[in-house]
This record gives sequence, structure tokens and C-alpha cells, in this order.
Amino acid sequence: MSSIKKLAGQTMWYGVSSIFARFLNYLLTPYLTLIFAGTPEYGKMSLVYALIPFLNVVVVYALDTTYFRYVQQKGTEGVLYDTLLYTLMGNTVFFTGLIILFRHPIATFIHLEEHAEYITFTALIIGLEALSALPFAKLRHEGRPRQFAFIRVTGILLNIFFTFFFLSMCPKLAKTHPNSIWLLFSNPGFGVGYVLLANLISSAFQFLALSRQFMQFRWSFDKKLWREVIIYASPLMIAGFGGMINETFDRIMLAQRLPLSEKEADYQVGIYSACYKLSLLITLFVQAFRMGAEPFFFRQAGEDNAPRTYARVMKFFVITICVMFLVVALYLDIWKHFIRDKTMWKGLDVVPILLFANMFLGIYYNLSIWYKLSRNTRAGAYITFVGAGITLIINYIFIPYYSYRASAWATFFCYGSMMVISFIWGQKVYRVPYAWKKLVAYMVIVVLIYFIHHGLTRLWHNEVFSLALATLLTGAYALFILRVERKEFQRMPVIGKYL
Repeated sequence: MSSIKKLAGQTMWYGVSSIFARFLNYLLTPYLTLIFAGTPEYGKMSLVYALIPFLNVVVVYALDTTYFRYVQQKGTEGVLYDTLLYTLMGNTVFFTGLIILFRHPIATFIHLEEHAEYITFTALIIGLEALSALPFAKLRHEGRPRQFAFIRVTGILLNIFFTFFFLSMCPKLAKTHPNSIWLLFSNPGFGVGYVLLANLISSAFQFLALSRQFMQFRWSFDKKLWREVIIYASPLMIAGFGGMINETFDRIMLAQRLPLSEKEADYQVGIYSACYKLSLLITLFVQAFRMGAEPFFFRQAGEDNAPRTYARVMKFFVITICVMFLVVALYLDIWKHFIRDKTMWKGLDVVPILLFANMFLGIYYNLSIWYKLSRNTRAGAYITFVGAGITLIINYIFIPYYSYRASAWATFFCYGSMMVISFIWGQKVYRVPYAWKKLVAYMVIVVLIYFIHHGLTRLWHNEVFSLALATLLTGAYALFILRVERKEFQRMPVIGKYL
């Protein structure tokens, strides 16, 4: 249990910082949907932010994950960090320059031909975020989650402050001081640009805050080690690129495939993106878990009981995300108020689909340890591209008929297929004794609970009844899990003594 406890502690630190930071950033959703209400601007912003992860994957080249894999080898830490950071700096300069050079074609592709400067901001954000990736990985490896948390949270706070400053405070200051510098920051047609500018300031702060990690860099380069890590990282980068197709390309396809005017299509993208944000609770937990689990899994690999540890981690993970599914799906009448543009509420029916899709994705991240440990990273690329193919085919065929609902189901089937393939393949290569029948049962039960709640609230549409029923059903599920997993929870710190 000590290893599980250590993982829980690291996940808590990374999780609290990540969840708190992202939740603060999430608070921008009601603000921005209100500021951009009735306009396609929120959709345009979503298209830009759909583009960033694609380009970021290419620049970072999975070097952070590669660092965790190879830093376990004794005597390689210093030269490994130098070699990877040298590579990362070269990638960043090359690709950032390339994006800026081709900013006009890229802007035209995502319906922003009048604002090519948005792509310049995007390139600079990508560059700064990429250069921060390896120093952040170093902090995680060294077990310094407090510093990690401080930098992350402060960066998000700066992002929120400057977003509010540019979009709300500057226009008021410009009115009261008509001949001042505030006029430069009060252009009504530059709304998305101000959001990107705030993000750029945040990214610059994070980069500067990690300067100590950069100062540890020495101009040393190991060609032999570089070849080895690039062979390892290349399939992961390809898999990451495919993963971004699965995660964000649906917004771009919505804008391209909807048989609507550009303005109306962008607005539909905004509806889908805003509703996608409501699956944030599970998404944040998955991300926080990955930050704590990735270095943990590699450190644990040399232990005799590693497979059993991985199985127990999976059990606690599935239980947690099942409860989170109920907390979001059953209390959707509360969560929907984070979207201040009420015309966007018509897309809320996709939220349970996206929640379950992200549950599949989280399980897949757990399962993916088999190909990372066995160095068979090409398997990750193959699995991800199967998912990407499903995403592209479903979106291409069905978006013209079902709009963003097609995108939600594409995400569901994409991540579901990746999860199943990884489980079957992984058990043949690196067997882990997952209690998969029990875990599937837990997931089926939460689906049944959701449909019970949905059916009863349709018969009697009353908000108080809906919330009371949600609390009753969620509590019943939690008690059921505590009874079934009583022995496991008794071994847990803090809550164990109450069981």
C-alpha cells in the first residue's frame, strides 16, 4: 500500500495544482461565453485552441515522456537532460519560425484569414510551452510537486487576470481616458487576440519561472543516446499527433463540414466546445493522474509486485472516475450555469457521452504502460491511429447530418476502441491482473444510474427533485462501492480507520 499511498500523494499535489489551475481557467468559460454571447468569437477561439495541441505535439516530440523512461538508467541523468533539451530547443526554433512563416495559410484554414496575427501569438505560446515541458518533467522526476504547483497555478492566475484586464478593464479605462494608451487595448474586433495575448503572458511567466532548470543545462550532446531516445520517442510523437486528432480535430472538422455559413458554423463549434468543457472534472483528474502516474509507473517497473500494483491503481482509478461521472452527469442542471450563453444549453445532451469518452481515455492511459515499459512504442502509434481513423470517418460522414452530436459519438467510439485494443494487446505482451469484470460492472452500473435519473426527471421535471434524486443515487453508489471494496478501503490512510 505504501507505493499506492505515494502515488496518491503525488497525484494529489499534481492534481490539486492542475485541477485548481484548470478550474480557475475553467471560470473563464462563463465569462467568455458571456462576453462573446451571440457571436462566433467563442467558436473562433476554440478553433485556435484546437490548433495549438497539434503543433505542440510536433515541437515537444514526446521528449518529456522519453525523459522519464531513460532517466531511470544510472549515470545518464545529466547528459540525458542536456541532450533532450538541446533537441527541444532546436525543434522549437525551427517549428515556431515555420508557423510564423506560414501564418496566413494556417489562418485561412481555420476561418481566421483576417487575423493572421492570432497565429503569430499561437506560435509564440507553443514555443514557450514547449521549452517549459522538459523542465517541468525534471521537477516531476525530482519529486518537487510544490514548486510545480506554484508555477502552474500562478501562470493560470496571470492568464485569468490579463484576460479580464484586456476584455473588460481596458475598454472602461479607454472611455474614461480617451487619449491614453488604453486605446491600444480596447479594439472590439480583436477579442480572441486579447485572450491569446493573456495566454502568451502566462506562458512567458512559466518559462521565466523555470529558469533555474534551464541554468542546469550544459552544452553537451550524446549522439548515441540521442539516436536511442529518438527511436523511442518517434512513435510516441506520432501517437501524440494521432491523439490530438482524436481530442481536438473534431472542432476543425465541424467548421469545415457543416453545411452552414462560416459565421453559423463557428457558432456551432462554440456550442460544442463550451459543452465539452463540462466534462472537465474527469479530464482534469485524468491529466493530474498522468502527471503523478507516469514517473511512478517507470519507477515501479523494477519491483516484483509491479503488475499487482498496476492492477490496484487501475481499480481505484475506475472507481474515482465513475463517481466523478455521476457528480457531473446527474448534477448537470447546476454545471450548465457555467455556460452563460443560454442558447448554448441546447448542446448539453452530448455531455454524458463526452464524460464516458474521457473515462475510456483515462483507462487507456493506465493500460498504455505495457508498451512504454516494453519499449514497443510503435504499438501506441498503431492504436492511436486506429482511433484517429474512427474519429475522421465518423466526423466526415455524419457531421453534415448530426452536427456536433456526431463529434461527441466519434470521441466515444474512438477512445472506447483504443481502450479495448490496448487491453487485449497489452495482456498478451505484459500481463497485468486487472479485475476487468468487476470494473466493467462498476461502469455499467453508473450508466444504469444515469438512465434511471434521466428517465425519472423526464417524467417529473422539477429541479429540486432532480438534485435530491441525484444525491440519493450518488450516495447509494458510493455506499455500494464501499461495501464491495471494504477490505481495500480499510487499508487506505485516513478513511481506513472509519471502516
